[in-house]
Amino acid sequence: MVGTQLPFFPVWLKAVGIDAAWIGIIIAAPAVTRFTVLPLVTAFAERRQALRAGIIVTGFATALGLALVGTQHRPALVFLAYAATCCLSTPSIPLIDAYALRGIKQHGLNYGPLRLWGSAAFVVGALACGLLIDVIAAIHLIWIIVAVALLAALASLGLQPLDNPRASPAASAGASALLRDPGFLAIILSAALIQASHSAYYVFASIVWQQQGFGGLTIASLWTLGVLAEILLFAVSPRFSLPPAILVVIAALSAVVRWVITAQDPRIDILAVVQLMHGLTFGLTQVGTMGLMVQRVPGHIMARAQGYLAACNGIVASTASILSGIIFARYGQAVYYVMALMAGSGALVMWLSRQRLTHHPHSAASGG
Repeated sequence: MVGTQLPFFPVWLKAVGIDAAWIGIIIAAPAVTRFTVLPLVTAFAERRQALRAGIIVTGFATALGLALVGTQHRPALVFLAYAATCCLSTPSIPLIDAYALRGIKQHGLNYGPLRLWGSAAFVVGALACGLLIDVIAAIHLIWIIVAVALLAALASLGLQPLDNPRASPAASAGASALLRDPGFLAIILSAALIQASHSAYYVFASIVWQQQGFGGLTIASLWTLGVLAEILLFAVSPRFSLPPAILVVIAALSAVVRWVITAQDPRIDILAVVQLMHGLTFGLTQVGTMGLMVQRVPGHIMARAQGYLAACNGIVASTASILSGIIFARYGQAVYYVMALMAGSGALVMWLSRQRLTHHPHSAASGG
């Protein structure tokens, strides 16, 4: 679903006559719900020991909500319908990550080789939608996104139950202590800054490429190059020997380089090479962050930790998305200089916190 929605939802918004500033506001809706509704949903699911049920419910709610979005064309109505949908769609990602990390601990698995299948599905969705955009009007793209969202919801029915630790007062205390742990706060802030530095790319890349005359398949292929690099990185990630904190710093510095080059409006051959850096800017950030989460957070509060991570991402990404729309409308590709500054800030936060994160895992929950 993300493979169809992320590259082509902004294209649909433009096709129904919504301007750049409104597109930035609408695309910010999921990010806003991440720090408002999302932590409440993840905490509720964890207290009820219902990660699997939460994933199923949010999956079907997403499909239904996107169908409602597709019936609206006025900016304010699209925003309201999309914001309401995001209240139940955005919690699905941290619920899935919590489910995955709990399973990793339970079965002794590695995160990267599991996560790569999500990226592979992104490629399939982006390429399929890229092919279809050349044969159907852009105004109908929303219905492709709805159809794939429904398939994702149906797939969630196949999730297997995991052993759940028993809820206890200590679990609640551990969850609250996370927000008083400087190491945990450094993890979620650094990750938020680096991932939110992709905001201008996510919102405007497809629109710019379409304006430059690229066809739907070319646009999908550019997105796919990045995700293929991401898949390769996830596949080889179990071999990484550097500490997760250093991996995050490397990812952030790679993002600085990527956005500075993108701001130059490069030729398509250079752009193709730059797209391969997505494996570092997104994939390595994800691997490093999840490695730090596994080290730092006990399994019984993983869903709430993922909720806090998503909430921090939401605060930073919503601000970045709205600012991207305003800056892009006036300065175009120069918006990527702001994205480079955000990524550099994420590198600085993680670098300054690296020693703290090397020691005392689980200190937030244990009081150490």
